[in-house]
Amino acid sequence: MEVLYWIIITVVFVIAFIGLVYPIIPSAIFMLGGFLLYGLFFTFSPLNWLFWSIEVLFIILLFSADYVSNLIGVKKFGGSKAGVWGSTIGLIAGPFIIPVVGILIGPFLGAVLGELLVNRKPIKSAFKIGIGSLLGFISSVITKGFIQILMVGYFLFVVL
Repeated sequence: MEVLYWIIITVVFVIAFIGLVYPIIPSAIFMLGGFLLYGLFFTFSPLNWLFWSIEVLFIILLFSADYVSNLIGVKKFGGSKAGVWGSTIGLIAGPFIIPVVGILIGPFLGAVLGELLVNRKPIKSAFKIGIGSLLGFISSVITKGFIQILMVGYFLFVVL
């Protein structure tokens, strides 16, 4: 039974990592789910207040990294709130409209369209902002992936 429990916990963590590129999957919830499953399947005793405090800080970092990376990517390339909102909408809608590559095209097109439609920016400037949005998304995935690796690593350090 122990092996089955670890497989279930591992699958939950893998789903959390899939959520890095499919933002509709709430990575933080799945990370917490893996910790809670461990407690339910085995014991909560190693998951003390220090463990939960550190993991909650990591979750705050996950949410912050997502927003800040997108904001910096768009703003650094001259974008506005319209570009940030367009990028966010494109990030969510992109994978559904264009499977697989929509995760990259969505934020780019969203930022470009946001700037073109709302701020009437020149097309060259809007494309530059779209590239900033794409770079922000990629840096967000890398940052959140690193944070999630730290979360799982700390969890394994505590329980093993």
